[in-house]
Amino acid sequence: MAQMKYLVEVEKAKEGGGGKPSMGPVYRSVFAKDGFAPLLPGMDSCWDIFRTSVEKYPNSRMLGRRKIVNGKADKYEWQTYKEVYDLVINVGNSIRSCGVEPGDKCGIYGANCPEWIISMEACNAHGLYCVPLYDTLGAGAVEYIICHSEVSIAFSEEKKIPELLKTFPNSTQYLKRIVSFGEVTQEQREEIVKFGLEVYSWDDFLKLGEDKHYDLPLKKKSDICTIMYTSGTTGDPKGVMISNDSIVTIVSGVKALLENVNEKLTTEDVYLSYLPLAHIFDRVIEEFFISQGASIGFWRGDVKLLLEDIGELKPTIFCAVPRVLDRIYSGLTQKIAAGGLLKKTLFNVAYSYKFNYMKKGNTHFDASPLSDKVVFNKVRQGLGGNVRLILSGAAPLATHVEAFLRVVSCAHVLQGYGLTETCAGTFVSLPNEISMLGTVGPPLPNVDICLESVPEMNYDARASIPRGEICIRGNTLFSGYYKREDLTKEVLIDGWFHTGDIGEWQPDGSMKIVDRKKNIFKLSQGEYVAVENLENIYGLVSDIDSIWVYGNSFESFLVAVVNPNQQALEHWAQENGVSGDFKSLCENPKAKQYVLGELAKIGKEKKLKGFEFIKAVHLDPRPFDIERDLLTPTYKKKRPQFLKYYQNVIDNMYKGASKP
Repeated sequence: MAQMKYLVEVEKAKEGGGGKPSMGPVYRSVFAKDGFAPLLPGMDSCWDIFRTSVEKYPNSRMLGRRKIVNGKADKYEWQTYKEVYDLVINVGNSIRSCGVEPGDKCGIYGANCPEWIISMEACNAHGLYCVPLYDTLGAGAVEYIICHSEVSIAFSEEKKIPELLKTFPNSTQYLKRIVSFGEVTQEQREEIVKFGLEVYSWDDFLKLGEDKHYDLPLKKKSDICTIMYTSGTTGDPKGVMISNDSIVTIVSGVKALLENVNEKLTTEDVYLSYLPLAHIFDRVIEEFFISQGASIGFWRGDVKLLLEDIGELKPTIFCAVPRVLDRIYSGLTQKIAAGGLLKKTLFNVAYSYKFNYMKKGNTHFDASPLSDKVVFNKVRQGLGGNVRLILSGAAPLATHVEAFLRVVSCAHVLQGYGLTETCAGTFVSLPNEISMLGTVGPPLPNVDICLESVPEMNYDARASIPRGEICIRGNTLFSGYYKREDLTKEVLIDGWFHTGDIGEWQPDGSMKIVDRKKNIFKLSQGEYVAVENLENIYGLVSDIDSIWVYGNSFESFLVAVVNPNQQALEHWAQENGVSGDFKSLCENPKAKQYVLGELAKIGKEKKLKGFEFIKAVHLDPRPFDIERDLLTPTYKKKRPQFLKYYQNVIDNMYKGASKP
């Protein structure tokens, strides 16, 4: 393959050992052509990241939350780096005074807040394993994590204490003390003490360490600093062990990348903390902000108030998962549609003009300054007025949403890719590279990447358009699954982490995720179907929000469950004289035929094979959600659970559909 603009080849393609499929060439970022990004000086651990920033920026704002005055949210109140440091030392002394030793496990449970970070830094200071607890992994997950990782002390948001109590008595085999970020009710205190545990309010816990002093243990790069549990789509959550080295390496890599694209972070930058700190994506971003002496403001925990918090905080960097950006996109398009013909026309003209100039290679600043000032400034102000970078991660962002936001947000919109096992960041698209739309960009400058062929899915890592399973090598990789060496050996082979995702190198050196290795099944005529690729194609239909495609190996055709777009379906009904509310429209055979027709159109356009066409659909008005255990916390589909939940629907579709 020709030299790609943003990649350098560091090893030639080779055959896999033992008759395994061949590996493609090994590439790394062009920003690492002279070697990987150097680690931040003097940084061997997460504690060093924080400690060094306290020394450099003691009086800079670090953590902020909105003050509540007469029941209403007021301005943000800030704690400086030095003030936070003093609290961290106090909390650390309190933890140690309870008999907790370096290497012990400390759980943290609750929404993002200053106490979360303070507790995490106390763990970093004393060499404790920080174990985030979170309930979106499904019923019983908190109890499972406490017992599996042997958490002995847990910090908890006040309103999460009842959830902790539900884990009793099983968790009390390991859990010996609970610290509330707020108060503890008398009833809760009695219940907890009854099981022989200690319980403290935040203020009472701080008093334990006021007159104590414990030396901080020596910390090594290889030490585990956190065990993050990740759901996967089947089985128990897996405890991903992440070392100090992984986090220091990723922070150094992100710093180097932003400097190479002239978007260096400074102490003036501000971040809104609302994505769960229990996930690696937000943890790494906040470590990076801390490393640069920047500010982190916390939301109030209510998605309905998120835009209001943004307006008050005025962040400069905004990280999001696609669901949040989808909501922003839908809100904006609805406002445009309702704005009258003149406003709508003005918007469309400005959008087309700016987008065309961006496609010609102009930066988003230079493409149409007049459009930004006259038409798109309201969007910019809606995000606080200062956002310069929007980073999307955790799941794929629809290309039309990414393109729209790149034009109207007056900010760089970058899509990234990574896993908990790779310490979040592995690929990220670059500012002002419009060719990277729909991709996750080139690798960060601290990892090596190669593709491995998957012959059974017809993916060849050495073809003219290389496709294969994405494999990653570098110090950002995790140290293994806690107590699951068997699972570790399945995915970590000869230093390479096998992601299970199928990628395709683009001519500019960016990576496009096209499929998932395990999402493949065989139809009765022996044809293999790569279902994720199909869902990506059918997902281009603008009248649907989500689709789950299924094929039974005893049948010769595919069926699907679709979440139709309510606005689009109601518009179609009005145009075609079909009456009824959204729920009854979803049950209407005419509506099903309409959606099938739209799916068929995109299938023909994308030249799908006959067996890849959907022959029957079920329209579900309720979006696929975590509550029914259909999605992971990062919105990946849990296919076995989908099958279980929709089994009757599938049976009826196969019975009712006319077979080809």
